[in-house]
Amino acid sequence: MTAAPASGAPSARGAEVGRRIGVGLMHGLWRPRVLGAWKVPVSGPVILAVNHSHNIDGPMVMGVAPRPTHFLIKKEAFIGPLGNFLTGIGQLEVDRATADRTAITRALGVLADGGVLGIFPEGTRGVGDFASLRAGLAYFAVRSGAQIVPVAVLGSTDRRGRLITALPPLRSRVDVVFGDPFQAGDGSGRRTRKALDEATERIQKQLAAHLESARHFTGRRATL
Repeated sequence: MTAAPASGAPSARGAEVGRRIGVGLMHGLWRPRVLGAWKVPVSGPVILAVNHSHNIDGPMVMGVAPRPTHFLIKKEAFIGPLGNFLTGIGQLEVDRATADRTAITRALGVLADGGVLGIFPEGTRGVGDFASLRAGLAYFAVRSGAQIVPVAVLGSTDRRGRLITALPPLRSRVDVVFGDPFQAGDGSGRRTRKALDEATERIQKQLAAHLESARHFTGRRATL
């Protein structure tokens, strides 16, 4: 396997392998409708901020995004063969119960190398409405200067599959809507707690507005 760059970031080659696997799986099992992928900057550091209401949301975005993506994934998923696989395709293990310095360093390394970092800014799977954000997204965006691209995954929780109830029905449509990139900071370069809180508030408004726009455009209603 290719060695990680000096920044400590995982190899982009592994993430590209993961993207290709994701393309086959997501398009083979479901019918993704991808909107706005052209809005993702073709180069430079980017953070994909994804709403999270189902376990397939991350793999779905990984498979349809136009660039290889390194997602921050909870450490509980890195067990046995699955953990080795996730590491091999360039995904980042993070301990959500603490300030995981290793994960933070590697995530910043992805951005320093001009790569794409995938984050579920709500911190855990839930309704997926961006109503409550953790400060991590603001920290990575302000610290790195990376643009944030909001991503709405819609339809993954509409119905349960008949054969595997934990997954959406096979060949059902899942919409993935990419939004306009934006900067989280105010241009001052400040990284104080107040600056991060203000950035988090700006981010929340942008993500919520994108989600509402995506629901309107696709005809998807909020899942109760």
